[in-house]
Amino acid sequence: MRVMLSSCTEEMIAAAAQKLKNGNLVAFPTETVYGLGADATNQKAVEKIYQVKGRPENHPLIVHIANINQLEKWAVDIKPYAIQLARDFWPGPMTLILKRSSLAKDFITGGQESVGLRIPAHPVALALLKNFTESGQESGCGVAAPSANRFGAVSPTSANAVAEELLPYLNINEDQILDGGPCLVGVESTIIDCRNEQPIILRSGAITAELIAESIGIETSNKSVDEIRVSGSLESHYSPKAKVILDQQPNSGDGFIALENISTPEGVIRLASPKTVAEFARILYASLREADARGLTKVVVQQPEGNGLAVAIRDRLQRAAY
Repeated sequence: MRVMLSSCTEEMIAAAAQKLKNGNLVAFPTETVYGLGADATNQKAVEKIYQVKGRPENHPLIVHIANINQLEKWAVDIKPYAIQLARDFWPGPMTLILKRSSLAKDFITGGQESVGLRIPAHPVALALLKNFTESGQESGCGVAAPSANRFGAVSPTSANAVAEELLPYLNINEDQILDGGPCLVGVESTIIDCRNEQPIILRSGAITAELIAESIGIETSNKSVDEIRVSGSLESHYSPKAKVILDQQPNSGDGFIALENISTPEGVIRLASPKTVAEFARILYASLREADARGLTKVVVQQPEGNGLAVAIRDRLQRAAY
């Protein structure tokens, strides 16, 4: 089988943008995880994402845009604090949930009246989005991109992880995987519902409640005012084949992930020893994938304590262990 990985030269990025315009799929790096992208206005192309991932059709997708000026193409009645958040944290690991415009069709929103938008910080993602949207045509003003893995599985943080999981489902002659190196954040973007007077965190991430409050002077809530579906909101998600067990003593033969200052019991297979919470987030998914590559049946994880990014790590682990 021919490998579809490509280095990210200007020529390859331009070719990948053309593939998107042609209705094909492109997996690309962001600062959080790798995304599987399609033209967000092309229903047939977006349907390919659902088919490749095995994703439920009522599960909405996040639209990635190139600049803040494209917000008003996809959303209406945008709150002033949402614009302030965009100015402060874009490009970056933050998705805003807004009231959708007529451009955001049901096949993007899962039939909901809201749409998720973000500008990623990775230079390859930004170059791809800029190239894709530079024509100014409505058909090229956003890329729908969930994580580039099978639905419910561990998100990929490298191009090789994308290839290992999705090559059997992609069209070798038409689709593409751009290799932009390992992701720097390692967990998915913070999702903030900005449709109401108070912002609501629907999925935790690197943009924390403390950062949001500092930006806009409004405290966030974690309780939604209505039922809304967003990426990564299912109780069971981000799961490797190995069973994930939290905050217990590992036994001989188990995989083990914990901060560096926590020792490894005899016979236990140490998968990662991050020095900081930021490093913990960055290596978490790759470590869970390594457990599967080694054929381990159980992985014990000592969760980091505290606020900030540790909240996002615990959220992902609790869903992986559900």
